[in-house]
Amino acid sequence: MSTWERSESSSSPSAPSWFSQFWSSALRSKPLAPPSETTIRATSGQGLVRRLSLFDLLLLGIGASIGAGIFVVTGTVAHDTGPGVTVSFIIAGGSCVLNALCYAELASRFPAVVGGAYLYAYTAFNEIIAFLVFSQLMLDYHIGAASIARSLASYVITALELIPFLNNNIPSWVGHGSEEIYGAFSFNLLAPILLVLLTIVLCRGVGESSILNSVMTVTKVVIVIFIIIVGVFEVDVSNWSPFAPNGFESVLTGATVVFFAYVGFDAVANSAEESKSPQRDLPLGIIGSLLICIALYVGVCLVLTGMLPYKSLGGDAPLADAFTSKGLQYVSVLISIGAIAGLTTTLLVGLYVQSRLYLGLGRDGLLPSLFGEVHQTRHTPVHSQIWVGIVASVLAGCFNVHILSHILSVGTLTGYSVVSACVVTLRWKDKTACQVFGKSISSRAEGLICLITVVCCGFAAGVFYRFGASFIFLIIAVIIAIFAAAALHFRQVYTSTPGFSCPGVPILPTVCIFINIFLFAQLHYEAWVRFVVLSIVTVGIYAVYGQYHANPSSNTLIIYQKAPTEAD
Repeated sequence: MSTWERSESSSSPSAPSWFSQFWSSALRSKPLAPPSETTIRATSGQGLVRRLSLFDLLLLGIGASIGAGIFVVTGTVAHDTGPGVTVSFIIAGGSCVLNALCYAELASRFPAVVGGAYLYAYTAFNEIIAFLVFSQLMLDYHIGAASIARSLASYVITALELIPFLNNNIPSWVGHGSEEIYGAFSFNLLAPILLVLLTIVLCRGVGESSILNSVMTVTKVVIVIFIIIVGVFEVDVSNWSPFAPNGFESVLTGATVVFFAYVGFDAVANSAEESKSPQRDLPLGIIGSLLICIALYVGVCLVLTGMLPYKSLGGDAPLADAFTSKGLQYVSVLISIGAIAGLTTTLLVGLYVQSRLYLGLGRDGLLPSLFGEVHQTRHTPVHSQIWVGIVASVLAGCFNVHILSHILSVGTLTGYSVVSACVVTLRWKDKTACQVFGKSISSRAEGLICLITVVCCGFAAGVFYRFGASFIFLIIAVIIAIFAAAALHFRQVYTSTPGFSCPGVPILPTVCIFINIFLFAQLHYEAWVRFVVLSIVTVGIYAVYGQYHANPSSNTLIIYQKAPTEAD
């Protein structure tokens, strides 16, 4: 009898206690289907349509990662780091590349199913961990979408005020946001309107939304490249000396700050069901888009720090100020256009990813089946998309969500860490018991203990670094993590994988976990509280609803829909 069937029989007199049933349900995992399968499990009679080419996936990743921040973050961090901010972006980018390699393997291994980090956790670990990953990611996405919508509305109003008769004649509540009420409420009219428009585009189909994303992303990238080319002729190499005026520690601190500028490449993994050739294109889209983003960030950093002394950088628009100081005011207009395009693509992709995650949970029963339905003609999860748009519109229209920015990134770092751990666990081959300190323990349990040890060491190292503890404590944490990684390497047997394979397993994923949790420790303490509170709420929702409705092994099959251009 399967685990699912046993849980269904819990109402019988011989059924286990409620806690036993909860634990049995929570530990269920999703069956791993062969990579060659061309069908997916779902509860609907229609599927998503395969329209996205490799070029579309590259633009999807770039669109999600590069927003208005490339015109702002580069300068604000350079003010504290100096020209060494370039190294900060390279270090942060290198760290993200390691995470991208992990994502690429799993995207290649699960090329047929939507869900991203949630799906990977469901297959590698269990149901409750997958649900926890979803909730942490989704809170980031919801607050992030509302915050970006408000920023986009503000940029649009600023651009409109360039028209003489509109200058200073647009009420602040239209786009910039009204005055705060009770410290949290702030009305904004334009942000929900922009969200509604983008939601309509996404509901019409992935083809329409892909076209909009492509146009906006290309516009943004062209503007960034043009800014780099123009700026090169204004560079004074003497501004690059000293390169790291505040020492390497400031460069490393800068890397922890700019790490989040690259967040978004993982959005490509959530387009598995809409990619024309997912097993080939998903890894290329994930890694390729990230490498392009690194090149653009480094180029902007070199130009910016070469144009002006680093001490004069900072403010709300450092890049625009740098070009204005050189008499190139027209570049400021291009930066505004690039910022609007960048925020639009970031918001569009964010809404897209959220709906696909809801789609995955709706299919698996962890959320009402309404979220798992796909429109028969549009081939989009309309109900999920509308729900995502409503949540973002309410948050953006009524609340000053910018004050919540310091609790963001928790879901991102959690998701990245879990994905890295999934790469390791799904490669394990030997599941037999072994002897550890004279006691019999399964090979999988030993491996999980090692992974948890790495997590604890990463957090401890981050806390020691953050609060300036003795360097010896940091070294001890690193050494323990190294021993745990060595145990994973020498005491586990690993299988090869079809498609793209992450190099250096288990060492590379273990390094990813350590770095991600180290960065997690650098977040505001309120972010830690948010992680704990949301986890408790999530477990409560699962206990009341999820455990009774989830069906990870549904046998309903659905055939992929081909794009019209590919039809026979």
